[in-house]
Amino acid sequence: MATRGTPSVPMGGTGDAPAQAVPRPWRMRGLLSRFADRSETMLAQAGFDRGPWIAVAFAGGIGLWFALKSPWQWSATIGLLMLIALAAIALWRDRDERAHLKLATVAAALVIAAGLAIVWARSELVGAEPIERPRFERMDARILEREEQPSRDRVRLTVAVRDAETGTARAYRINVPLAEANDALREGARIRLAARLMPPSPPIVPGAYDFARRAWFEGLSATGSVTGDIEIVEGAGARDGWIAQVQRALSAHVRSRVEGAPGAIAATLASGDRGSISEENEAAMRDAGLTHLLSISGLHVSAIIAAVYLITLKLLALWPWLVLRLRLPVVAAGAAALAGISYTLLTGAEVPTVRSCLGALLVLIALVLGREALTLRLVAIAAMAVLLLWPEALVGPSFQMSFAAVIAIVALHNSSPVRAFLSPREESWFRRSGRRVIMLFATGLVIELALMPIVLFHFHRAGLYGAGANLLAIPLVTFASMPLVALALFLDLFGLGAPAWWLVGRSLEVLLGIAHFVSAQPGAVKLAPTMPMASILVFLAGALWMALWHGCLRLWGIAPMAVGALWMWATPAPDVVITRDGRDVGIASAEGRLLVLRDSDGSYAQENLREVVALEGQPIPLGRWPAARCSSDFCTLVITVDGRSWRLLIARSRELIEERALAAACDQSDIVIADRFLPRSCRPRWLKADRRFLQEQGGTALYLGEERIETVAKGQGEHGWFKPHARK
Repeated sequence: MATRGTPSVPMGGTGDAPAQAVPRPWRMRGLLSRFADRSETMLAQAGFDRGPWIAVAFAGGIGLWFALKSPWQWSATIGLLMLIALAAIALWRDRDERAHLKLATVAAALVIAAGLAIVWARSELVGAEPIERPRFERMDARILEREEQPSRDRVRLTVAVRDAETGTARAYRINVPLAEANDALREGARIRLAARLMPPSPPIVPGAYDFARRAWFEGLSATGSVTGDIEIVEGAGARDGWIAQVQRALSAHVRSRVEGAPGAIAATLASGDRGSISEENEAAMRDAGLTHLLSISGLHVSAIIAAVYLITLKLLALWPWLVLRLRLPVVAAGAAALAGISYTLLTGAEVPTVRSCLGALLVLIALVLGREALTLRLVAIAAMAVLLLWPEALVGPSFQMSFAAVIAIVALHNSSPVRAFLSPREESWFRRSGRRVIMLFATGLVIELALMPIVLFHFHRAGLYGAGANLLAIPLVTFASMPLVALALFLDLFGLGAPAWWLVGRSLEVLLGIAHFVSAQPGAVKLAPTMPMASILVFLAGALWMALWHGCLRLWGIAPMAVGALWMWATPAPDVVITRDGRDVGIASAEGRLLVLRDSDGSYAQENLREVVALEGQPIPLGRWPAARCSSDFCTLVITVDGRSWRLLIARSRELIEERALAAACDQSDIVIADRFLPRSCRPRWLKADRRFLQEQGGTALYLGEERIETVAKGQGEHGWFKPHARK
């Protein structure tokens, strides 16, 4: 008999009922509770800095807006995040109950929602509706910006035009031949002209550069080229665009002192003007991993600010009376800040330059306050400042590469092994210098590893020998070329700059020599096909985990980094790529050669086809390929992928074809591609990519082994910059 208050427990036997299992909801609740407890313990013991993670969450919200497709999804996501924050507050009412997990959940949800809302608001405020279709327009316009591009024999004008129908202002970007662009065509001038206009171009193929998105946030409704003469109705005022005038005058002065390619790069270092650099030299710098030296960003701004700080500090220290009455680091920091801001404005105040200037100013503030200068918290503050002003910068390669490099540098140099390796010790000058050189090479290698996935994702090609090239090029530019340019400009005030300009030319000839030598080596360039967005996100998540946590916990980031890297490496290349207008087609042959429909070597379309398919070597026109049969109107080709044969029918002209014959040819084909409208009677077995399809879907990539179709439209959603019918 059971005692009162004690439940009777069956002891077994044939008549005993089986023990009841714990219901599934209770098991799940227990698992969630244990997971929450472990998360709370981890957050309490990690000793991490919350500031950088706030910046990561804010960037995540911005990225969500670009990834999600429509306004209802953006609204639903913001609402869901707000509910998560409220649920966390309601669930853990006790102040001490899982305080770290509660704070992390609430803060992350609110900051992600804020990031999504801010980029949405930015898009609504500055987004410029593209023109509906290509057109010819006569306009009365005001020049907003002038960009010199002598290497392309043109000047690029950004003009503001008032729409006669709606009364709203539109901004157009118009190319003017260099011979017709006199000095009167500058900021503030009012002009009359006629131009052929096009809507800003979406990606020509999936994974290519998205100019339409950039134009949307820059307020550009169309691009085009001038036709006929330009009439100047009203000249520019003396103060209109004076910073741009100083920039152009400085660039022209530098090019007049240093001739050829070195002069073009010297002008870039002095004023940020890249318009004089030839495509050949720019390609060499890119393939050698040295393009960042041509973009005024962290290296250049930091060099200017550091040089002014040190020179000011040393010169003022020579005056004992001043030393006793002022804190010289404060004065030097003020002079350096003024120099950095002036250089940023002079070079065009692009987002990478502004980001670098903000970061350098924060370092100066830390030095003045006696705080540690290089910390991830300062990097996070700079990132938040940029993203608050230009949230769209997040999806651009410039922002991603610059912050990835800075985070890699700071995380590496703040790690315990590196601090121990660089700590002062009793040793010879030779050994100390050797450690510095090793650290310089290790830093370059870490930067290359951090940047390579980003570079491959955006540009589909990366220089594999960039670490070695940067080991030579960065000290050359930082300690020789840039100081010599500054010295030469100073000596020109007294007419004594010629010797310094000669040295500038020689140093930049060495830089170009490094770029051409490295880029010409076998295997110097790695090509990669279009990668899934998820693969790069997994890699970056692991990299950020490694950079922002401390101790052994950061090693957990190795797993997602490895998964992301393997995913990117295993990404297959498309078998067929069709440009958005259907006029250019790229086909990967079984022999590893790229077959193209048109013989247009060096064209923008063909370069994109090569990069997306990731095949090196000269493309072969389809008409010269032995396995293809081509007439003046169509080409037919059979390709085999994973044991299955695919028959392609590709249009070469827009001549009228007898409909019955065309329908019969379509019936025998798996895929039909044409840059014109095809009749409904044309019914291939798998895909008809004619003009109607391409107008709706844009550029298309076919993965025949997986029987998968990827289009530009799939990645655009309902964002304002993608207008399927606004293309030619």
